[in-house]
Amino acid sequence: MRTNTHPFAPGTVQRSRLIHLLVLVSLAVAWCAPAVPGVEGEDVTELQVLIVVTNHGTLGPSDADAKPTGFWLAEVAHPWAEFRDAGLAVDFASPDGGFVPMDPRSFDLEDAVNRRLWENLGAIEALYNSHALAAVDPTDYDAIFFAGGHGTMWDFPDNEVVQQAVRRVWDDGGIVGAVCHGPAALVGVELEGGKQLVAGKRLTAFTVAEERAVDLVDAVPFLLTERLEELGATVVTAETFAEQVVADGRLVTGQNPASAGPTAARIVSLLQKR
Repeated sequence: MRTNTHPFAPGTVQRSRLIHLLVLVSLAVAWCAPAVPGVEGEDVTELQVLIVVTNHGTLGPSDADAKPTGFWLAEVAHPWAEFRDAGLAVDFASPDGGFVPMDPRSFDLEDAVNRRLWENLGAIEALYNSHALAAVDPTDYDAIFFAGGHGTMWDFPDNEVVQQAVRRVWDDGGIVGAVCHGPAALVGVELEGGKQLVAGKRLTAFTVAEERAVDLVDAVPFLLTERLEELGATVVTAETFAEQVVADGRLVTGQNPASAGPTAARIVSLLQKR
């Protein structure tokens, strides 16, 4: 029998628990360590970005037998690195706040950018003690960025807290960005007058072909690109797992993990031109 070795292939609960244990150890070290110059929260810059990650940790309802998921590490690490290298301040939030689960399939420290985030104790502490989205003022940020991972398919769509954050940033003239399954945050977001934010917009997201390639078509509650098209979006797609970034004014989206860093780079470029 052929084994699915793609990085999105289903992981194990045991591996998920091991990674979460490593996270807790990292946080314990961070809390006990002296302050390190240059880590998150110490410097104040003109431009600020809020990265939003999922709180949902299972493929389906949260129960002991469900396969683990969460945010995809590269879709947090690569954007974080792009923003920080451009001199932007970065905060982390999630719909509920607090701990956020990482998809164990994404735990790849051979990726130098993933390792860079993982070894930055200030950033890890901020990520795993994320702000509750309802407790922050989205208009304090020049851009809001929704990281992907299959967990987002359960707690981003039709979430009033998420929708309000998107609307407030958009109405304030800020940039709204998302990658892979992160555009699930755009589902159901209505602007003044009841128009869907995505209606008439060009964007991209994790495609149906990519969902099939990872054998999770039947696991997700809906197919993201199809739902966005139903809401009036024009979905632009590249080949399966190829890099793809689509910018339509202040809406910037990426198709898959390979697009995470480039999506953030496009947001940086737009911010620097303002």
